[in-house]
Amino acid sequence: MIGKTALLEAIAGKNRGLLATDADQRAILAAVAQLEDRNPTPRPVEALDKLDGNWRLLYTTSQDLLRVEQVPFLKLGQVYQYVRANAAKIYNVAEVAGLPYLEGLVSVAARFQAVNERRVDVKFERSILGLQRLVDYRSVDYFVAQIEAGKTFTAIDVSLENRDRQGWLDITYLDDDLRIGRGNEGSVFVLTKVN
Repeated sequence: MIGKTALLEAIAGKNRGLLATDADQRAILAAVAQLEDRNPTPRPVEALDKLDGNWRLLYTTSQDLLRVEQVPFLKLGQVYQYVRANAAKIYNVAEVAGLPYLEGLVSVAARFQAVNERRVDVKFERSILGLQRLVDYRSVDYFVAQIEAGKTFTAIDVSLENRDRQGWLDITYLDDDLRIGRGNEGSVFVLTKVN
């Protein structure tokens, strides 16, 4: 598909948006809009088999994520979104590199609820911020399995269930290996399926 290829070429080398100039961003957002117009899954929230799995972030305009690079000695590593569609759960995991032996991670667990065929409301439930070594981080799959098993970590591990932290996400494009979403803060997310 030409639209998909054009988008992937536009975001290549942009380090998830960290290296995107204003001109790059305009070109990427134009490619995103063209692809959204050709969404092969008109009711993405109902396509649980396509939504389910581990997704890796390719590009975003989210300043909350990109801001990590502004902290001295920190570099944003891979960012994943693990979707458990049948359980209506999402696990966001950002790997953070820094000084040797001080690699960290930032994770947020959330529950989602369909609002319509494209939009989900997201309610954040738990936040984990810590060093990869102290939380025994081996892979995103292993880490999510530990969270689902109810493990508490040697980290800043905070329940968000009694707080009003929530948002929404529109899934504007979904196929077997690419997903585009637009969040309530105006951010765009382009992700590729890992498994």
